[in-house]
Amino acid sequence: MVVADVGRRRGAPPAVPPFSTLWVLTAAGVLLAVLVALSGRYGPHRDELYFVAAGRHLAWGYPDQPPLTPLIARLMDLLAPGSLVALHLPSALAAAAVVVLAALTARELGGGTGAQLLTAVATGTGVVVVTLGHILSTTTIDTLFWVAIVYVVLRTLSRDAPRGWLLVGLLTGLGLLDKHLVAFLLAAIVVGVALTPQVRHHLRSPWAWAGVGLAVLLWLPNLLWQATHGWPQLELAADIRDEYSGVGPRLEFVGLLLVQFSPVAAALWIYGLVRLLRVPALVRAKPLAWAFLVLVVLFLVTGGKAYYVVGAVPVLLAAGACGLEERWSRRGLVVAGAVLALSAFVVWPAALPVLPERAFGASVYPELNDDQAEMIGWPALVDAVGSAVADSDAELVVTGNYGEAGALEWYGSDVPVFSGHNGYAAWGPPATDLTGPVVLVGYEAAPDWAVGCRDVGRVDNGVDVDNEEQGGLVQVCDGPRGSWADVWDEVRRLDA
Repeated sequence: MVVADVGRRRGAPPAVPPFSTLWVLTAAGVLLAVLVALSGRYGPHRDELYFVAAGRHLAWGYPDQPPLTPLIARLMDLLAPGSLVALHLPSALAAAAVVVLAALTARELGGGTGAQLLTAVATGTGVVVVTLGHILSTTTIDTLFWVAIVYVVLRTLSRDAPRGWLLVGLLTGLGLLDKHLVAFLLAAIVVGVALTPQVRHHLRSPWAWAGVGLAVLLWLPNLLWQATHGWPQLELAADIRDEYSGVGPRLEFVGLLLVQFSPVAAALWIYGLVRLLRVPALVRAKPLAWAFLVLVVLFLVTGGKAYYVVGAVPVLLAAGACGLEERWSRRGLVVAGAVLALSAFVVWPAALPVLPERAFGASVYPELNDDQAEMIGWPALVDAVGSAVADSDAELVVTGNYGEAGALEWYGSDVPVFSGHNGYAAWGPPATDLTGPVVLVGYEAAPDWAVGCRDVGRVDNGVDVDNEEQGGLVQVCDGPRGSWADVWDEVRRLDA
């Protein structure tokens, strides 16, 4: 026993307890059932509408994203056209998988049934996880890849099994086809490994370099697309950085970082962070603590968003849960799980459509999470535009943003729909024979490229939800100033 204790203090691979399959799968299954049951309420998010549209124009890249999420949206659209349940199913499955991976991470850190289940509860009830589980987004899929990569890295380091870097490379390459942020995760992990002498030899492993090569190979088609199109994602990243620069957004970053799971969960993951940095037996997992700190500093300085690091938090929750399991009785762990869940449930109406639309609009929840607000009112916008088209005999619609264009395509439009926003810009301009009247929505004033414009109405979602479309102006114009090809560069815009 003394020899074993000395080995653990020196950073020897810890004994891995059995996986609590029944309890963990039950927790993940409950979350999956809740997400599927609520997946058809409200409507699609503006980004989801855009992903479906992008999926109908499949490419190796888009100005604002890689191709994986649009591909998933396309598959769901083919499987069940117009079905919200089908569109949201990949996100629900991803959230459930995150819960399972988080529990496996706790197991890898030496946690038994209590720690695994507590980690699953803390992760699965977290507001940010249920939010991402209800919306198909690049962040949803990105979070799944992050949690999977962190787990495989932990397993590779703790078991000193360098062949695991090949799987890390595979996951990283696939993740890069969804969102480029995963590159920052890998860079931060490299820094963490370099700062930890006990695992630093992995940086010299040929398996690690093979993993890097595999990741780059998988990423290459998207990189080539970006290069041949002038690196639009770099331009968009600069736009986001400018938007979130300043003291206010940085304070907001810190605040959201602490509450995006729940304030109580923040206490657990901060405790886990400290344990990873200080407990000798966890030294092989220490690079993941350093990686988290590097990411927080990086995104705080560069104007990133708090949800960028969501996928790096479950390992900290797991480390905290393992610490509580060592110190507390089973009853204490049950109480901790109940407190964690209840602290998150209070805010669930901001993350999930549990309230009727009118009740949601009249509550404080839209101020806590504007994603839910952006899933309400699309039929009203489509009706307002449809009436303008019918009254004016317009030949097409041009929208100010991709959400409006996607909604008109999702719910149906009698005339072709165009937009100059992000990816939609490449799917225009309208054909040269479309020379008649045009309906505009999403412009607060007549744009310079249009002539003969007149206001014909405003969008009213009918439930008093103050989202981006509420009160939006609907206009009818005689047409563009010249041909559509002449003005299309003026219609184009790239922003978040």
